[in-house]
Amino acid sequence: MIDGKPYRQIGQSGSSDILCVADHASNFVPPNIELGIERSLLDTHIAVDIGVEGVADRIARRHGIPAHIATVSRLVCDLHRKEDERAVVPTESDGHLIAGNIGADVAMRLNRFHRPYHDALSRMIDDIRPRMLVAIHSFTPKLRTSEEARPWEVALLYNQDDRAAQHAIRLFGEQGLTVGDNEPYSGKQLNATMDRHAEARGLPYLTIEIRNDQIATEAGQARWATMVADIAGRTLLALESA
Repeated sequence: MIDGKPYRQIGQSGSSDILCVADHASNFVPPNIELGIERSLLDTHIAVDIGVEGVADRIARRHGIPAHIATVSRLVCDLHRKEDERAVVPTESDGHLIAGNIGADVAMRLNRFHRPYHDALSRMIDDIRPRMLVAIHSFTPKLRTSEEARPWEVALLYNQDDRAAQHAIRLFGEQGLTVGDNEPYSGKQLNATMDRHAEARGLPYLTIEIRNDQIATEAGQARWATMVADIAGRTLLALESA
């Protein structure tokens, strides 16, 4: 965390056509919060969307797309959940018990992490006035609690508004990728940040899930940052040319 804030922003001044959001970019746990798990688990997908911070940072610094990036682990407070969801302070993830979160002061964590994060994102949207939001996530190739493999290199999630997603599904497919359509999760159930900041405002958006073996290295992060920036720009152009 920077200056006690659960987020950092890049390119927050001026206007921009597109704004990037990364809810699960960090595995940081504040010293005064005890999760009750092995330290090694903080480097896995249960604590952080592996590779996302590098992708979002490159999208902002190399491609001129402002970014709002989380700086606290999803195990401390899941910023991509609604405030009244039980999983906003998870007690379990992919078969791992998060013992320190049992009986946690949820109200404190909402006030310290969730609300400042979303309030700052709202202000950034108001200031920048983007015409499209792009949310970056990553997913593990295989869950510990499932035998089912996940073959998609990338996927697009959406709830009610699939305008941008359908263009991006086609554009990623043209790159020779296996593209998921509301896979491996459905935006009909898991779309809290874009429901709040995009759909509620009538803004088109892309929620992009990248399989984390694609972005585990700096080279992969650079490649995907370039591809996401390009496809986001082309998607916005297609929407506004329709």
